[in-house]
Amino acid sequence: MEYVPRLRKKYKEEIVSALTSEYQYKTIMQVPKLLKISLNQGLGKLALADRKVIDKGIEEMSVIAGQKAVATISRKDISNFKLRKGMPVGVRVTLRGDRMYEFLDRLIATAIPRIRDFRGIDVKGFDGRGNYTFGIQEQIIFPEIDIDKINNMNGMDITFVTSAKTDKEALSLLKAFGFPFKNNN
Repeated sequence: MEYVPRLRKKYKEEIVSALTSEYQYKTIMQVPKLLKISLNQGLGKLALADRKVIDKGIEEMSVIAGQKAVATISRKDISNFKLRKGMPVGVRVTLRGDRMYEFLDRLIATAIPRIRDFRGIDVKGFDGRGNYTFGIQEQIIFPEIDIDKINNMNGMDITFVTSAKTDKEALSLLKAFGFPFKNNN
């Protein structure tokens, strides 16, 4: 028997039928789906001063995502920041398929509940095209990261790219996956 991630199975068995009845789709191909999850971490001034910061960022992001991360490179010179074109300034990774669903499951079940003073994720991160982005201020919320080996706290942006046409459809999709959004009351 082949392994299928829990949230992928939930999408096929529960979410598709729930969204079809909610939005009156004529075919299941119209139901929005999660296409990819992008993780991005800007390391800023620390990366310019020491190359080891980029290597440590790549290592941490690879452990969090379960996939090899790559360094992001500056595209132009900015003299005020002592930044030259081609210098590494951050780390990124894009997840698709089973790794994407596994990361989403770990994010919802273990990482988000570990955020200090957590009251829910804000709904304002939608871009108008059905994609959602939110930021995390500390990478230590992920259980894969050993707190004792952390030199400096870095945040990251997490972007969910969906096939939804509107923000309302994307919100329904993410809520169906179990995303803990704030109540608007």
